[in-house]
Amino acid sequence: MDVLSYTQIPTLNRPILLLSFTGWNDAGTAATFATKFLLQRLAGRKFADIDPETFYNFVERRPTVRMKNGERIISWPKNEFSYAKDSGLVQDIILGLGVEPHLRWRSYMDAVMRVVKECNVELVVTLGALLADVAYSRPVPITGVASDPVLARRLKLGVSQYEGPTGIVGVLHDMCRQQGVPAIMIWANVPHYIAATPNVKAALAIVQRVLTLLDYSTDLSDLERASVEFDKRVADVLASDPSVADYVRRLEERDDAETADGEQVDEIDGLPSGEELARELEQFLREQRRGSDEDH
Repeated sequence: MDVLSYTQIPTLNRPILLLSFTGWNDAGTAATFATKFLLQRLAGRKFADIDPETFYNFVERRPTVRMKNGERIISWPKNEFSYAKDSGLVQDIILGLGVEPHLRWRSYMDAVMRVVKECNVELVVTLGALLADVAYSRPVPITGVASDPVLARRLKLGVSQYEGPTGIVGVLHDMCRQQGVPAIMIWANVPHYIAATPNVKAALAIVQRVLTLLDYSTDLSDLERASVEFDKRVADVLASDPSVADYVRRLEERDDAETADGEQVDEIDGLPSGEELARELEQFLREQRRGSDEDH
């Protein structure tokens, strides 16, 4: 059975794939919330999905039932791909929104990579969020890394040095590296002591970075207001818990000391955007093809 189904394969201009997964790489559901926001703002149109049947343990992740016009409707884990075209975009966008599978990760990744290949994706950008010891009251730390050292240098990013258990995002990036597909990760650091979801402040930070990457602007006022309200609610909760409030103060003092020493550096401040990104990608891909021709 073919797990990947298309309603169409759209004709796209040098598309960039933005991809996030519910699960281990989505602390505070910030990454998937950001993707859903972008999907709505860019008026994404669904064109493909992955059948969930072979990839999930439905006892662990049960389908949900809802009523619509008096009819019961069951919803299964969704892995969907939508595309967006806009005159303000230098390159067209594919938005992928999925759920980290329980089973058959390599087969699942084969389906994702088929979308990459069959839609001629030029760059894969995964969005993620991780739990960290950061102060909720400060700007959300955003980091960007690439798995390919040459691409990292060209896009002014760090190279991933992580060792240990990995999620589906790590597996995807390894497969991209093996198949010569440029890929980068954008991560938001989410306070580990805040259980509220979605973490709208972290989602806003991810959206802002993605828009910078795409050199695209859209109205963020609703998301900005929600972020301010989120901070207020967190502050109210912490006011009733002196031990956590004291912990946050220590984190703020650490941040202040690092800022004074010049140690705090946003790892993707120098990331090119828009037309510059398109040029850098074109040059990177040209060099890859030249190297492949020389090998043969």
